[in-house]
Amino acid sequence: MFQRFHAMQERREDGFTLIELLVVILIIAILAAIAIPVFLNQRQKGWIAQSESALKNGANAMESCATGANGSYAGCDAATGLTNEGFRPVVGVTLTVAAKSATSFCLMAVHTQSIPTYYWSSDVGAPGTAKPAPCP
Repeated sequence: MFQRFHAMQERREDGFTLIELLVVILIIAILAAIAIPVFLNQRQKGWIAQSESALKNGANAMESCATGANGSYAGCDAATGLTNEGFRPVVGVTLTVAAKSATSFCLMAVHTQSIPTYYWSSDVGAPGTAKPAPCP
């Protein structure tokens, strides 16, 4: 009897069944279906953060420029005024002074990726996708 038992153990092949392998593949597919959209969304959040960062830095440079001009934004522009006040361009983001007067300004950030255009108004004081009143 022991000989028959040992013979059965020697002939037995260990391994996974087809059902077990299919269940594992199904679980991996479900996890991938959940994770891939989350990772793609993180890239877009990074591009938005780049635009908002460029706007914040541009607004700080505009305020600094106006401080040196007795509170007037009239002499501040993206080409000279902002770079002279310490603004450093952000790769992939084009920052322009969309409108300015002696008392207010509006910045516009356009990213090379397909995200909405972001605006910064001196009246609002925060970045957003809604075009504020002083922006054309």
